[in-house]
Amino acid sequence: MSTLDHKIDFAVVLSVTKANPNGDPLNGNRPRQNYDGKGEISDVAIKRKIRNRLLDMGEPVFVQSDDRRNDSFKSLRDRADSNPELAKMLKDKSASSDSFAQIACEQWVDVRSFGQVFAFKGSQLSVGVRGPVSIHTATSIDPIDIVSTQITKSVNSVTGEKRSSDTMGMKHRVDFGVYVFKGSINTQLAEKTGFTNEDAEKIKQALITLFENDSSSARPDGSMEVHKVYWWEHTSKLGQYSSAKVHRSLNIQSKSDTPTSFEDYSIELFELDGLSVEEIDGQ
Repeated sequence: MSTLDHKIDFAVVLSVTKANPNGDPLNGNRPRQNYDGKGEISDVAIKRKIRNRLLDMGEPVFVQSDDRRNDSFKSLRDRADSNPELAKMLKDKSASSDSFAQIACEQWVDVRSFGQVFAFKGSQLSVGVRGPVSIHTATSIDPIDIVSTQITKSVNSVTGEKRSSDTMGMKHRVDFGVYVFKGSINTQLAEKTGFTNEDAEKIKQALITLFENDSSSARPDGSMEVHKVYWWEHTSKLGQYSSAKVHRSLNIQSKSDTPTSFEDYSIELFELDGLSVEEIDGQ
């Protein structure tokens, strides 16, 4: 496998229909929203979904959520200790940080993609890895309307208790919104982590199928959909254009005052000389 030898930029256009794409725990788990009223999905949430898709592909992932993990380890420390070399290094204050990072990057695809901080209580070693894949916060094209619904329960939680009030809490959703997020893959950092051309292809496939096997009560099946993935591959390590200019070449606008479907939006892609773009439909 060859280390990535050219810069890559990408953009993903997705829609949300009657779902909470990313709740804000500091605001009653309401869908995230900026001061302009536009919806947001954090980069952390997007990376979580990419990791889940990589797990579904059978790839080794270091940061796994408890409800999706495919091993018996209950913490990141346990997963790190599963590698005898890393376990030994974590107890050795004089161990090489570079050697630790190299082993971790070789073992886990998300570490060599996104980077990772290895700092555990009681450990003599602290290691930080910078990953080549960077992802922006997803933002909706238009301000979103948030619908809040009061939910109730109809049974007792514990046998024998006096039935309490039916009121249980609130659920929030976005009736409809089109979001876009952008990202890049840096070759200099790819060389340091060993991120390969094959890894880049895995990231692309994860983006195309981002919401497969991701249903929950807040995001029912079919409520989150990837419509388009734009994938720019430069011809050099530094790239012909800056990532900002490449990302600006994608222009999305609503054609209606009250858009209710993806067809109510127009997408314009400005051509950049010498830089081709692959346009992929979501699955």
